[in-house]
Amino acid sequence: MKMSKFAVIFALLFSCFVQQPLFAASSQLQLDSVDIDLSDKASLQRGARTFMNYCLSCHSAAYMRYNRMGKDLGLTDEQVKESLMFASDKIGETMTIAMRSEDAKKWFGAVPPDLSVISRARGTDWLYTYFRSFYLDDSKIMGSNNLTFKDVGMPHVLWQKQGYLQKSDDGHLATASKGDMTVDEYDLMTRDLVNFLAYIGEPSKIQRLALGKWVLIYLALFFFVAYAMKKAFWEDIH
Repeated sequence: MKMSKFAVIFALLFSCFVQQPLFAASSQLQLDSVDIDLSDKASLQRGARTFMNYCLSCHSAAYMRYNRMGKDLGLTDEQVKESLMFASDKIGETMTIAMRSEDAKKWFGAVPPDLSVISRARGTDWLYTYFRSFYLDDSKIMGSNNLTFKDVGMPHVLWQKQGYLQKSDDGHLATASKGDMTVDEYDLMTRDLVNFLAYIGEPSKIQRLALGKWVLIYLALFFFVAYAMKKAFWEDIH
């Protein structure tokens, strides 16, 4: 009986350690790496502008408020209202959309998901690859498909910026027509967008990272104090 319990515990621990690597190994998708920097407020502001202009018309971010976003990104309420608020006129409201769920399902086949925690659900590398993997597909109603998310119902809303890509027989993407941006410019824009999505997925992380270094300094100083106290308490015993 004791050996049986030990075997169960060992199996559970083993599965915790190997589950994610096995999942990654089984996936055929090659994700592109993206450098996320939540301390780069200029990048977050550019990402917020892209999100408001191209994403918020269909996708909500209902866990984020405009005034909270402005404060974290170093913007005043007036700047947020002037440049980033197109779906609401109240600075304290959350980022919701006017489109009804039944209309969205009718038009797109499914209700566009809320993007508040999409970066935590999918991962930043997945999102970065996704935004750069749309290609022409005449068999789809929207005229496009995606290597990262096969048969996705979302159209390529950034096609004017990126241009159109076409899929070759070996599965690689090549430029079919150029957009308003160069490849590097488009990659930077999508990186900023993913950076912003990572921010709204965990807004408190900015403050936590800023506070973290002071906590480590405190713990380092406290170690010497605690060690001196330990020596003083135990000197009579030793």
